[in-house]
Amino acid sequence: MEANGSRASRREFLWSSAGLGALALGACAGARGERPKSLKVLVLGGTRFIGPHIVEAALARGHQVTLFNRGQTNPELFPECEKLRGDRDGDMSALEGRRWDAVLDTWTDMPRHVRSAATLLGPAVGQYLYVSSLNAVADLSKANLDETAETTPLDPKDEDDASAELFGGRKARCEKLLAEICPKRYTIVRPGLIVGPRDGSDRFTYWPVRVARGGEVLAPGSGDDPTQFVDARDLGEFIVTLVERRTLGLFHVVGPERQLVMREMLETCVRATGSDATLTWIDTEFLFEQGVSPWTDLPAWLPSVEPGQAYWTLNVSKAIHAGLRFRPLEVTVRDTLAWWNSLPEDRRAALKRGLSPEREREVLAAWHARKG
Repeated sequence: MEANGSRASRREFLWSSAGLGALALGACAGARGERPKSLKVLVLGGTRFIGPHIVEAALARGHQVTLFNRGQTNPELFPECEKLRGDRDGDMSALEGRRWDAVLDTWTDMPRHVRSAATLLGPAVGQYLYVSSLNAVADLSKANLDETAETTPLDPKDEDDASAELFGGRKARCEKLLAEICPKRYTIVRPGLIVGPRDGSDRFTYWPVRVARGGEVLAPGSGDDPTQFVDARDLGEFIVTLVERRTLGLFHVVGPERQLVMREMLETCVRATGSDATLTWIDTEFLFEQGVSPWTDLPAWLPSVEPGQAYWTLNVSKAIHAGLRFRPLEVTVRDTLAWWNSLPEDRRAALKRGLSPEREREVLAAWHARKG
């Protein structure tokens, strides 16, 4: 453990001393190390979670950013940027007759939105980058999946069905539409679990917050189940790198660059927060008996309980080769906790994901009673 901690500390020191922006993806460096020219970039959305991280990365590298949205979410952000108002379900006239080097489509999962935007902007941009999702992949339980994996089908009649269970199919359909409309100018990134500051879902935030509180922490399974996620800031840096280099194609975007398991993730949370927390690892079958659900009750955890399953072992070598880089997990944990602690008290009163303190104590007590 001391050797691993020492290596982690050295990585973190190098990251901090070099400067986050300079180290991530070579910052402003192009494929040969030179600063790329300033690009005119249109961001569709850009004001919620990953959007601001993308815009910040683009501005830090000297690019000219235009935001197109309804102006209803965080309209005060980025006063230095040009802001065009409109609605992808209605008026997109503000985009007509304009040209940009790249358009970044940051969030939608509705095929009609991609169809209308790509049709309008395709002839006016050098590159159309769409942020999809790993949910577009049909079966994530297979090991070492790469970008050739089969995608989730969607019946054409369900294109406008916004129900959660069809999310993956809608994302896959958006990808296909973009490839059809902009066949030689599209880039698709498929992030998995996106974490870090500004994540309003608490899908990762639960763990830094819970561990920082200290005491006995319910930890799922044996600790050997793999997990994958990407810091939203690393995703933003990677997206900007792809447009700077005009890299086309499809990329899975999760991290880190090596296999991460739950034990290392939670031990890193303990170390990074300076907590006195102790981790109690509870058998998967017992958690199921207690009605504890992976992913919702215990975020970032999907146990591989069937032979041949290997959740969260996706192959990201293509993205790493294209410039994806990862900040140390300790940095993500500490920054996520700092962001959480900056939120209003009423927001911090209850996490949206994870076990409540009362429920966690109940399951721990049942586990200790079982173990005698």
